[in-house]
Amino acid sequence: MASTEGLVPITRRFLTSYYDKYPFAPLPDDVSRLSSEIRSITPDLLKDSPPRSQDEEEIVLLKEAEGEPPYKIDENMWKKREHMEEILFLLDKSRCPPALQNDSELASVFSILKDKFQKTLSALQAFQAMNSDHIFNTSYFSIH
Repeated sequence: MASTEGLVPITRRFLTSYYDKYPFAPLPDDVSRLSSEIRSITPDLLKDSPPRSQDEEEIVLLKEAEGEPPYKIDENMWKKREHMEEILFLLDKSRCPPALQNDSELASVFSILKDKFQKTLSALQAFQAMNSDHIFNTSYFSIH
């Protein structure tokens, strides 16, 4: 069995003091401005394309969009991943209405968007997998 001498348990307090040494830059003002703009156009989008009342998943997604964003980093990342997976699902050609499938310009834009979301999702999945490995394989930090 490996010696635990010089190791300390990883607690919330320990992690807080550890990460206090590594401050992060605040989010740019554009983030809150863009978020506000997106929220302001949501009613117009819903007016043009109202949710199907029998589709519980759509109703749940709308309620989540109206709520406050998650404040925990990990929760936020999982929520973003869920949203990207949903967007990729909706951007699939088979989900596109037939009238829009015949519009080559729109199909090109959808294809570009789908590629960008897929790359972003892959990067997020790799990041989460790497962090999960670090967390699950580490139960103590060494103090030197």
